[in-house]
Amino acid sequence: MDQTAERLNVYFIPGLGTDCAIFEYLNLPDAYFKLHYLEWIIPENSLESLQSYAHRMSEQIREDHFVLIGISFGGVIAQEIAKIRVVKKVIIISSIKSKHELPRRLRLVKFLKIYQLSPVIGKLNFEKLQYSGVGKLLKRKLYLYQKYMSVKDKLYLLWATKNMLYWDQSMADSNLVHIHGTNDQVFPKKYLQNIISIEGGTHTMILTKANTISNLINSILLNNDHKNNTDR
Repeated sequence: MDQTAERLNVYFIPGLGTDCAIFEYLNLPDAYFKLHYLEWIIPENSLESLQSYAHRMSEQIREDHFVLIGISFGGVIAQEIAKIRVVKKVIIISSIKSKHELPRRLRLVKFLKIYQLSPVIGKLNFEKLQYSGVGKLLKRKLYLYQKYMSVKDKLYLLWATKNMLYWDQSMADSNLVHIHGTNDQVFPKKYLQNIISIEGGTHTMILTKANTISNLINSILLNNDHKNNTDR
């Protein structure tokens, strides 16, 4: 990208229930990018469509020809916004591109309608807590959860969880780049196609692999370099 060119507007959408502080460790140069952050809004009611919600979310965007970067459920919303706005590029992180990439475990949750038991399910990150006691790693995980989990409205949590599970998209947009961790337990890699893999990355790798993700985003947006987007 020419250094004299106008800065590229980049809009970030966080994961389900989290706020935009979750992007704080990314490093995108101010010389090239103007960063914006979309905050979650409360659904109008429990039956509001995903399309209607995405339209209302998009009202926070003031520019045209922007880039959208979304994490997890934020990646789904980014893809829905891209259907109604002119977007230069969509980058999703730790997310899915269609209903076919939803893992069997979450399909079972959908089938059994377990998500209706309590809005608390919307607060879970579904990562496997493989600890025998409350050790340092678990304490760190709980700390991060408390720090970034800011949207606790019951209507929002239940609505978002349901729409994540029932998202009906069947094909990914060609103008999309998917960055995903090899150790993601929410959306396991084996169910995904056409991704840029980050070795050892988990569903929360936006915090733990921020430098690697930053370098990838810079390369994709500045050099249009996403040739590795064929990994499986």
